[in-house]
Amino acid sequence: MAIESNELLDPPLAGIRRTRGERLFLWGAMLALLVVFVGFSRTYYLKAFFDNRSLPPLVHVHGLVMTTWFVTLFAQVLLVETGRLRIHRKVGIFGFTVAAVVLAIGTVTAIIAAHNGVSPGPPPLVFLAIPLGDMLVFATLAGLGLANRNRGDYHKRYMLMASLGILTAPIARIPALAAGGLPLFFGVTDLIVLGFVLSDSVGKRRLHPAFAIGLAVVIGSQVGRFLLAGTPMWLEFAGWLAR
Repeated sequence: MAIESNELLDPPLAGIRRTRGERLFLWGAMLALLVVFVGFSRTYYLKAFFDNRSLPPLVHVHGLVMTTWFVTLFAQVLLVETGRLRIHRKVGIFGFTVAAVVLAIGTVTAIIAAHNGVSPGPPPLVFLAIPLGDMLVFATLAGLGLANRNRGDYHKRYMLMASLGILTAPIARIPALAAGGLPLFFGVTDLIVLGFVLSDSVGKRRLHPAFAIGLAVVIGSQVGRFLLAGTPMWLEFAGWLAR
């Protein structure tokens, strides 16, 4: 039975409704899921076909939490797409709980991986700048999304940017890209992010402020990490974290 969106529309969430035919955020959530699956297929999702060694429990928890986040993002966008906004709001409480766990588990897992000398290519202490920077980007943009949960046009853009902006780690684990180093990892991430920002800007005939801030956070963090990751100061700090 079809459900009329007006029956489910709460005034604080009115801005979340998409214009007819706008699927940008659904495509963004789907692409994020795809990149995460491809990037971690050999080391997590399809690991049994490539490596028989067991993974530490923390890695399983990290994989489960990150998968839950990206699946929740897709579900949330789909709920908005179909007009089920009251359910979207209820699931949002769960989503922000998952976001907090993502930050905690992601940070701990990255530090332990560096301690164990695990990296998809670059030296572990250098690579540590990627996941820790991703967690900072995620915390900033997801926090802005939470703060703007009653301003739908800002909320959905911040949440999409929070998710696309942390795709660098799975991109770094795609075999065809793994040897490219930080510039390639960041470059592919930027192409994805800019693609969605440009599509939105062309359709709306303006750069939305939330996307402008999101771009500044994502690209600014990349520049900072690229300049910092190989310096003696970072290596000393990363070594202290991972000792």
